This record gives sequence, C-alpha cells and structure tokens, in this order.
Amino acid sequence: MLRSLFSGISGLRSHQTMLDVTGNNIANVNTTGFKSSQTQFQDTLSQVIQNAGGAQAGVGGTNPAQVGLGVRVAGITTNFTQGASQMTGRSTDMMIQGDGFFVVRKGPETYYTRAGSFDFDATGQMVLPGEGALVQGWMAVNGVVDTNGPLTDLRVPAGTLMAAVATTSATYEGNFDAAAAAGTVLNRTIDVYDSTGAARELELTFTKSATGWSVEGIDGATTTGPQAMTFAANGSLTTPTSLTVGGLTVDLSTITGFSGLDTVKAKTQDGQAAGTLLSFALGADGTITGSFSNGLKQTVGKLALGSFTNPAGLEKAGGSLFRTGVNSGAAQVGSAGTGGRGSLAGGALEMSNVDLSSEFTSLIIAQRGFQANSRVITTSDEVLQELVNLKR
Repeated sequence: MLRSLFSGISGLRSHQTMLDVTGNNIANVNTTGFKSSQTQFQDTLSQVIQNAGGAQAGVGGTNPAQVGLGVRVAGITTNFTQGASQMTGRSTDMMIQGDGFFVVRKGPETYYTRAGSFDFDATGQMVLPGEGALVQGWMAVNGVVDTNGPLTDLRVPAGTLMAAVATTSATYEGNFDAAAAAGTVLNRTIDVYDSTGAARELELTFTKSATGWSVEGIDGATTTGPQAMTFAANGSLTTPTSLTVGGLTVDLSTITGFSGLDTVKAKTQDGQAAGTLLSFALGADGTITGSFSNGLKQTVGKLALGSFTNPAGLEKAGGSLFRTGVNSGAAQVGSAGTGGRGSLAGGALEMSNVDLSSEFTSLIIAQRGFQANSRVITTSDEVLQELVNLKR
C-alpha cells in the first residue's frame, strides 16, 4: 500500500479531533467559567530512504532522504485566560479577578472550578447548582477566621445566631463648660448588656458646684460617687480618669474642661445583644460578612482559593470542575488576594473565554485540512486503481 494513504488517514483522524475540540468550545460559548482548548499537531515517524553521508576527500556530504508517515495530535491545551465578567446582582454569584480556583468538595474528592454561581441548600450549605458540590473555606468562630486551619464546608444558614456579650467597659468623651453656672446637672446614659443580652441603662450624672464638676454613676441599683472631678491647667481631666459602676469600668480619660463648650456624651460600650443573621455580603478577600438583627456585622466565614504551578496540567472532570493531575502540581490553598491568587467580586460571574471569531477560523482550518487529507486518500486510491488496471 502507498504510504500517502496512511498519511491521509492520520490527517483525517487528527483534523477530526481538532473539529471535536473546536465544536466543544463553540458549544460552551455561554458556559460560566468555561476555559477553551486548542489542538496542537506534530508529525509522526519518518522513514529513511537514504542515509546522510559525511564529506570526504574530493566528495561532498549528502543529506538524508526521509518520507514522513503522517500526523498525530501532540496535545490539547486548556486556555486559562480571564473570561469577560457578567453582572448578575445575586449575592451568591462570585467571580475571581485574576488567577486561582474555587475549592469544592464532592463526596470524598476535592475539585476546583472557576464557575462561581453558588446557591444554598436546605441546610444552609453553599453548593454548586447541578453538581451539589460543597464550597470549601473556613468558618468563623465568634467573628474570627483561622485561615491556617483545615478547610470545611461553608455554611451561611438563615437564622445564624450572634451570641450576646456582657458589657465590661464603657467610654465617655467630650468637654465640660468650665464657666457653667453652679447647680448645672447633666445626665448622660448608654445602654449596656448582661450575659444574656438583656439591656439596661448605665447613667452618669455630672453636677457643677461652686468648687467644680463632680460625677455620679448609676447602674441599676448600684450607685457610685459622687466624686469630684479635677482638671489640669491645659483642660485635661486629671481625676478621676475612670469610674467603676456596678462592675463596669467607665473610661473618662478623654474628657476635657474648657469654657464655652458642653459636648459630653456616651461614646461606646463593649457589650451586645444577641442577634440573628439577616443578610450577608462578600468582600474582595473572600470574607463573608453577615448583618444581624441587633444592628451589628460580624464575619461568618471566608472562601478558600486554590492556585497551581501549572494550571494547564489540571484534568477536566465535567460540570466545569477540574481535578489535580500529576503535572499540575499540588493545590496551594489560601485567601483571595494573597500568594498570587486573584481577588473576588460579588454579584458577578466569569463568562466563557471562548472567542467565536477564533473558533470559526479554527473550524475552517480544520475543515479544509480534513478535505485536503481526504483528497490525498482519493488520489492514492486512483493511483492504486491504475496499478490494478495494468493487469487485464
């Protein structure tokens, strides 16, 4: 048989593979997080017809004569360039701006994906729709995330509770009018909380006498003072800089005593009532911050991102998922925006990076390549037919 016949067959097979890859790219032109692939060809073995000859005295060297035996697919490479962004407005849609992959778990196996269209199941677990793969990250403990800990399934269930915290200290600030008339009384209150989150009032009463200001604290049935307040020549408070009322420490150190201003007020306290989760938002570093019914915000969890030394070595596992391969290297898991990993954008998705103009051009190239190789086969067949016709 003619070598060209088998070369043409190898060309048909290789260009058929190129058509398959291009067709898959076009089919996934609107697939979230899809990464297109390209086909590379290389020639196969070549048969030596004449070996090379070295130069000798009076005779020049000769080059080898070889006949190629066809083509084969050298590889199918995944293109991991960034896809265009699509704004969706859904708080559970997340897009990676830069390198990296979301980490998800499906059964005992860990996968990686660029598709950030997440949802919640009935138990509050963050999942990939269709696949049910569980999104991985770190859950917060009392608002603190330990990114050095093991990955766990992210959960943001409605009704997540923020525990009550008992008040241990409060802060007052502002200025007393040094020229205020004797008998002036100022009452300043702030809500404080016990260990169950029940609120009560902490009241400080400031009274101006002929000798100066004094302070008295009332926390329920407990009363402290009155205690005289003294100010330095520069207006700063010298005593008392703090006051203990019913077990609470009240910081007064920033209060001043200048004439003409009366701005004393309660500033802060470190307790809080219990609250339930109402909504959440995603930060650029993957932090999920919840808004609670007590008016406070607290970190609920943090998404993990994985990066690879050679992303092209990942194996496609279907469902827009990738699994580690022997040539991808181990996943380097960490927070978004660190270690070369990209940042996150909430309310947006990364679209497919398929370029239709390039794909249709590849489609034409593959089609013409297939046609040309089929002509090689038909021409070889005609030559064989002529050989057969020599014997009649």
